[in-house]
Amino acid sequence: MSKIVEMYTDGACSGNPGPGGWGVLMRYGAHEKEMCGGEDDTTNNRMEMMAVIKGLGALNKRSNVKLYTDSKYVMQGITEWMAGWKSKNWKTAAKKPVKNQDLWQEIDSLVQAHDVEFIWVKGHAGHPENERADELARAGIPLRS
Repeated sequence: MSKIVEMYTDGACSGNPGPGGWGVLMRYGAHEKEMCGGEDDTTNNRMEMMAVIKGLGALNKRSNVKLYTDSKYVMQGITEWMAGWKSKNWKTAAKKPVKNQDLWQEIDSLVQAHDVEFIWVKGHAGHPENERADELARAGIPLRS
């Protein structure tokens, strides 16, 4: 059995919309990698999604991934809503365009390149890796001058 990549992702926003950041903590065996970044004008949901994109995008070969997120939006989008959106040509049940379609399509493509299990964790509940991903996301928020 191949090793599993554990990936903890989080997003943060200073104002929603406003400047935002994303953070990823990855663990593979004894190896750890931390990443963060951000955008000047974004939303919390987009930063949660960017964390997933940047984390999965950093993998250089097909991997078994346990991806932990505290975002119900990301979790439900991937596990419950995406199949319906795709079957309706990226429209909601109300026939409106799916919000953040660009990022959902990128996540969809990345998920197909790996074996990913999504696991929801309660945010700000003392889960050490989730707390670290939150710190990284906050560190990625661009400072306003």
